[in-house]
Amino acid sequence: MRSNSDSRLPNLVRRALARALGGALLVSALLLPLPTAAQSTAAPQVEELQAEAPARAMVSAANPHATRAGVAMLEAGGSAVDAAIAAQLVLGLVEPQSSGIGGGAFLLHHDPDTGETRAYDGRETAPLAATADQFLTADGTPLGFWDAVPGGLSVGVPGVLKMLELTHTEHGRLAWARLFEPAIALAETGFLVSPRLHALIERDRLLPKSPAAASYFYTPGGDPRPVGTILRNPAYAETLRRIAAEGTDAFYEGEIAADIVRAVRGASVNPGRMTQADLAAYRAVRRAPLCGDYRDWQVCGMPPPTSGGVAVLQMLGILEQHDLGTAEPSDPRTLHLLAEAGKLAFADRNAFLADPDFVEVPVDNLLDPDYLAARGSLIDLQRALPEAAPGLELRNGTWMQVEPPSTSHLSVVDAEGRAVSMTSSIENAFGSRLMVRGFLLNNQLTDFAFVPEVDGRPVANRVEPGKRPRSSMSPTLVFDDGGGLRLVVGSPGGSRIIGYVVRALTGVLDHGLGVQEAIDLPHAVNRNGPTDLESGTAAAAAKTALEALGHVVRETEMTSGLHGILVLDDGSLEGGADPRREGIALPANVQP
Repeated sequence: MRSNSDSRLPNLVRRALARALGGALLVSALLLPLPTAAQSTAAPQVEELQAEAPARAMVSAANPHATRAGVAMLEAGGSAVDAAIAAQLVLGLVEPQSSGIGGGAFLLHHDPDTGETRAYDGRETAPLAATADQFLTADGTPLGFWDAVPGGLSVGVPGVLKMLELTHTEHGRLAWARLFEPAIALAETGFLVSPRLHALIERDRLLPKSPAAASYFYTPGGDPRPVGTILRNPAYAETLRRIAAEGTDAFYEGEIAADIVRAVRGASVNPGRMTQADLAAYRAVRRAPLCGDYRDWQVCGMPPPTSGGVAVLQMLGILEQHDLGTAEPSDPRTLHLLAEAGKLAFADRNAFLADPDFVEVPVDNLLDPDYLAARGSLIDLQRALPEAAPGLELRNGTWMQVEPPSTSHLSVVDAEGRAVSMTSSIENAFGSRLMVRGFLLNNQLTDFAFVPEVDGRPVANRVEPGKRPRSSMSPTLVFDDGGGLRLVVGSPGGSRIIGYVVRALTGVLDHGLGVQEAIDLPHAVNRNGPTDLESGTAAAAAKTALEALGHVVRETEMTSGLHGILVLDDGSLEGGADPRREGIALPANVQP
């Protein structure tokens, strides 16, 4: 790996403190006290102290409250999994539009003592009463996406809690109930509505139509809760208190499960089909991670039912045939290669990726080095490809499903070098808009293909009872040629997640950037269609050059949420948090 100087670390701390101390409306006194005037000008002293004591444990998450909750667990002697659980429970409170206990997640865990990396699947499942045609109208045409989202029909059986319980059983150190304390306390005391949460509430047209959600997110007069409002959620606190005391059975059985089913089946729009038996039967799955070589590193990701691990490794395998480091990260040549690799990977993703328990997914063929070399040979440096076709024989119909840019990602490394890369989601912002006992239910079933057949062939990602919908979530771990952990990263962002993660990976591995610098890079993503460039950035400045190569270019806002941790050559940690959201990366005061 290219050396990254430890001098980057003080800059990281200064940026983290600037976010944490300067964003008064993003934090409350409970987890992140506001600074005094003297403290707010003390960055040089903090920098000097940090330089003397490099970070050995760290959390990077999408909200300061969540990051601080994770750090508190590390400082209490907890593991990376303990920190991730505490952070996720807080995210469900302060970032309810993105993730929560009513949704699902994928998690990678690495233990340096055993050298083992494990992949945990907490993806939602379709109810047993689900049918392949449930998103078709009476005349056989698919529902519009926004017609299908609200209500109970889009709600999958939530999986994140079962997954967190499984990982805690295998890798936790602190008591299960201890991990719930920060979220319970914050839900009762309240947190300040951030500018981002306020803006999302303000522009959502479906949320006000859900009575439970409307009473929580809006004033009695129907206005969105203003920025800086103290928002309390005693119902969420009570739900968490029950789960902390009784384990996840308190969620998947009994009164909470009954209320979830009542909300889903009794929804005024699109009533769903979930039963209490569906909840009681849910199981998280431990799967083998997908790992592949990229230059001098090994990159590991999640296997199906997410398409993220396969597509990221495909893009890297295609890009490996080109020396990206010879051009600047936002040079048109670099962006052209990223777009073409994305085009080829998405052609395969859309055709073959789905739940492997229901569909034969040719993972080995898709990641075969000779196959990727052949795919990469299709790239012309002087001319953009037209829409790409799948590279293998097509056995199923293909149908591209909308996957809106919501979701959340967190990265953790503890003092013993154990690492967690976890991406969690309720799918669309605010999910199905159904709120139960203080948390929102997902709309993940709209990640299935609405059309079950194309040209007489079944679509791989069609709805089936008990099936897990395809995702793009791409939690990722990178190891050096000696097997040492070097990078933990992932992002939200719908189907653009794959491009966001590859952009960050190549920023670090090819261009030698620090993790924050790589996260800050402007985005360029192609999903086998137009090449999307992040508006107002250096990437957008390449529009004319890319159009000359034949790209159809769109400039658009691209709100990734990359959160990463880089392990430097001396074993210290450098963290990064996406400036496009409101997260921070903070070190924990622990001894290895």
